[in-house]
Amino acid sequence: MSLKLPMKIRNFSIIAHIDHGKSTLADRLLEETGTVPRRQLREQTLDSMDLERERGITIKAKAVRMNYSRGGEDYIFNLIDTPGHVDFSYEVARSLGACEGVLLLVDASQGVEAQTVAHAHLAQSLGLKVIPVINKVDLSQSDADASEEQLWEILKSPISAERVSAKTGLGVEHLLSRIADDIPAPGGLPEAPPAALIFDSYYDSFRGVVMYVRVFEGSLRAGMKMRLFSSGFVSDIEEVGCMTPKPVKADSLGPGEVGYVIAGVKDIHQVHVGDTVTDHARPVLKSLPGYREARPVVFASIFPIVPADYPLLRAAIEKLNLSDSAFHYQAETSKALGFGFRLGFMGLLHMEIVKERLEREFNLSLIVTSPNVVYKVKSRGRAVPGGPAQTPDEEGYVLVDNPANFPPYGDIADTREPSVKVTIVTPVANMEAVMNLLKDRRGEFGRLEHIANQRVIVEYEMPLGEMVVDFYDKLKSVSKGYASFDYEMAGYRSADVVVMEILIHGTPVDALSVVTHKSKAQTQGRLLCEKLKEIIPRQQFEIAIQARAEGKIIARETKPAMRKDVIAKCYGGDITRKRKLLERQKEGKRRLKNIGSVDIPQEAFVAMLKIQQ
Repeated sequence: MSLKLPMKIRNFSIIAHIDHGKSTLADRLLEETGTVPRRQLREQTLDSMDLERERGITIKAKAVRMNYSRGGEDYIFNLIDTPGHVDFSYEVARSLGACEGVLLLVDASQGVEAQTVAHAHLAQSLGLKVIPVINKVDLSQSDADASEEQLWEILKSPISAERVSAKTGLGVEHLLSRIADDIPAPGGLPEAPPAALIFDSYYDSFRGVVMYVRVFEGSLRAGMKMRLFSSGFVSDIEEVGCMTPKPVKADSLGPGEVGYVIAGVKDIHQVHVGDTVTDHARPVLKSLPGYREARPVVFASIFPIVPADYPLLRAAIEKLNLSDSAFHYQAETSKALGFGFRLGFMGLLHMEIVKERLEREFNLSLIVTSPNVVYKVKSRGRAVPGGPAQTPDEEGYVLVDNPANFPPYGDIADTREPSVKVTIVTPVANMEAVMNLLKDRRGEFGRLEHIANQRVIVEYEMPLGEMVVDFYDKLKSVSKGYASFDYEMAGYRSADVVVMEILIHGTPVDALSVVTHKSKAQTQGRLLCEKLKEIIPRQQFEIAIQARAEGKIIARETKPAMRKDVIAKCYGGDITRKRKLLERQKEGKRRLKNIGSVDIPQEAFVAMLKIQQ
């Protein structure tokens, strides 16, 4: 495969809200360009993971090369299909860094939604060419004109929108022609020192790390000695090629091309998404801009059910982090659960997906603790115990991402919780119910804006901790499924929050600790104690299940002991004989209570999630 002229290359992504038809449109583009033969085409062709196909969502961004011919001219289209859920917005940002244009897809039956607004503004801020596309125009309930008006309002420009049906293929041929005309060709000189951006990677057991790159300058070819700019790692390139969507070997990758590079990298710590690949003999002077590091907002601990699986879990997390660099991890030890890892995620769905991928792809059985967010804590002249040592900031605060690492309540001078700016798009009829939900979650009103007299954009600022567990489910419930939301971090603010500990048989269980608002602590503690009473199996002695906050017991349940009827053999006789047997039994149980221990079943940690909901 020879080097292609950059002016005939078009690099673009499809961006949209979840369930607006991105993957279906990608299928039609593959079909119209003949990239995948019709007999081999299946729904969601680019969604290769079983998890993606089961849930009907895109989790990983996928790159594919298509050849398009028009009027005797041949073009190369490099398409990157992106996820639509807010938890995977980091994948979208990475994909846009490798493109010159985007297709902004909107479902004609649902109109503009929250992620549509967020993605559109992101694309415009990066200076990308935006082509609006209205999908599902063949449905009887579609309203393409209203959707186009809404697009004009968020884009602040009356750009003509393409009207297509990704299911039937209506309008797709005209869309391909517009991509060739409107999306600018990439720049770059073939003879310049090579500079390619790594926008994704994964680990292959036989070939090592496979890097997906977008070449900006120069060219990469097999046999070249490459260098990774940030780590300084040097290796010979074994193979380059493109995805069609199967990998196809090529002679070289030139300016503007998107493809893969295999260099026999076995150490997965050497490759970082956002790094620059260059020539060792003729390196570039500075790296490409790369990506802003993903900042996790939800934290949870993961432990193997079988403690001996800890080394397998460590290897699995390192390999998975190569293909999903949005989650962070560090080793952790729990008194109740042993060795594990503390992971930071972009949201709750991201947490679910990472757990399921670890269990499926690496055959592990895992326990995940209750999710929480990172707090800023100011102590009264003492260091925060537990966790890695930190230097306080200018105001004396340190970051604490684990309830078990909070200082004793008497040593806390102030706690600040993270807040987020939530943007919700909902029909006017559901506006009141949505605003009431936001008030219940301690939200503060920001602004209200009407879109084409049918929908409203509501902005609130609310604590992130109130959003991480079940906010999305409750929002869908009160809006009858019509509301959509997006969020961005909005700093920290002081809050009256407390650490609620759970004591089982007098021993605190650090994995069940949770940070909650003081006004909700007693209700939450009572519910959790009641649930744990149902779950924890009976022992030969009674078990006290307690919730403690600020040094006080705020809720308690008692699991009664298993009782053997020791007086069943007494068919009569003196009452003192029965009393003697009962007293002897009571003394034995008292001894057991002092030396006994309680195993906490896995269901207890699942119960914590449900109680918070």
